[in-house]
Amino acid sequence: MARRWWLAALLLACAAAEAPLRWEPRCRQQLRHLQDGARIAARLPPRLEGHWVSTGCEVRPGPEFLTRSYLFYSNRLFKAHQFYYWDPSCREPSYSLVIKGKLRLRQASWITRGATEADYHLHKVGIVFHSRRAMREVAAWINQTSGAGCSGFLPPGRSWAPGALYELLSAKTERDCTAALGFAMHELSLVRVEQHYQALLQPQQPGSRLVEELYLGDIHTEWVERLHYRPTGYQRPLQNAVHHVHPCPACGIIYRADEHHPPILPVRAELPMQLSGSWVSTHCEVRPAVLFLTRYFIFHGSNHTWEGYYYHYSDPLCKQPTFTIYASGHYTQGIPSSKVRGGTELAFKVTQARVTPMDQVTVMMLNSSEPGSCGLTDSWHAGMEQDITPTNGCLALGIKLPHTEYELFKTEQDAKDRSLLFIGERPTDGSSPDRPDKRPTSYQAPLIQCAGASEEFSKYVSLKYLGKQDANGNEALKPLPVAFLLFIALFLSF
Repeated sequence: MARRWWLAALLLACAAAEAPLRWEPRCRQQLRHLQDGARIAARLPPRLEGHWVSTGCEVRPGPEFLTRSYLFYSNRLFKAHQFYYWDPSCREPSYSLVIKGKLRLRQASWITRGATEADYHLHKVGIVFHSRRAMREVAAWINQTSGAGCSGFLPPGRSWAPGALYELLSAKTERDCTAALGFAMHELSLVRVEQHYQALLQPQQPGSRLVEELYLGDIHTEWVERLHYRPTGYQRPLQNAVHHVHPCPACGIIYRADEHHPPILPVRAELPMQLSGSWVSTHCEVRPAVLFLTRYFIFHGSNHTWEGYYYHYSDPLCKQPTFTIYASGHYTQGIPSSKVRGGTELAFKVTQARVTPMDQVTVMMLNSSEPGSCGLTDSWHAGMEQDITPTNGCLALGIKLPHTEYELFKTEQDAKDRSLLFIGERPTDGSSPDRPDKRPTSYQAPLIQCAGASEEFSKYVSLKYLGKQDANGNEALKPLPVAFLLFIALFLSF
């Protein structure tokens, strides 16, 4: 009798949690967790007061390697530090910028859902060089590309003075010599703050810890456009210096740094490129022009083939699905990048693709597309997958088959020794990196490895239409109904 009651209690617990009783891969669990919003809260308007820091070495298009430390005051003034480096590990400082100004939050963005638009005004920008080489190069850039007001920024032959602060911009004197560095603070024109809780797994520390992340506007992938570009996506987030993910070896180092003492991040082991296995998004991602999505990739190293799932949504928490794209093909052997230290160059051939519309708006759009340009004409239905390979892709979604993309990859381990995969940042203009000269020089948000090569799982499961059949008649994973579980529990009690 005791065993029956124990089993009944277990079944009731599963019912209360609405947990699937069938086995489900870790990758699918992670995607389901992301679709649940991961219990993220975002305040509108956001609260910016506080100190925000990078959690590691960042890569901007160019490439540029940097860390950031931004301090926002209650009177709307801010002081920001940007530390630039020669290397992708952020251990060899080149120069530091100290930026002072004022920020005014405006209305919720009508372009990027969930973001707040802002206006900023720069009061001063200063630069400190950390080597003679850095001083010589930056002075040459400014003397060659700036106007008359900056031609004498540093007289020829002037020696490097460690710790000296040179003025690049002053609102009072109307001097601005920042253009030669590709410098702009347009990232402050788009702001989002997210809060979530990090579980504490240590037995002596039960509960959870608050984590706050600051998302600022993205940097255009084309150097000539970055001075004028108004962001519609985000960079890698900064985290609150008090409320950040633990452990974070870089956070304290960056928090204590200033323009005279740039942060030197801890040594990190360089990992060989090991793609085999499955990789999944760590959070709901935002791309310019405004796309919200999560990604799931499977790489088969034995034959250099790959599969990818792109789950698109209409909201910044990835709760409202719009359509899913499945793509597959093969990839080349990687070679070290000559342009982006620490990166690996690969070419990906996309040969097949399938699309699943998840809402009626997408269904209507696909059914009204030109005949022969996107699957079978007038045959799209919500939750039903369709192969678009016979029509050489889908014009309405910007998919062309077959095509090749020239990519940049990097693998790292985080502070918890989890494997991360960074894939090249997509061009800001929405195009594809379909030529070698369009190969990315920076990265998207990292994917986390959720299964090794021996655990690969490629069967498609809809994240919304659980329990329904896909186009091939296969049933997706579905939790058993609560009422059914209650019936079993009562039956076993007799």
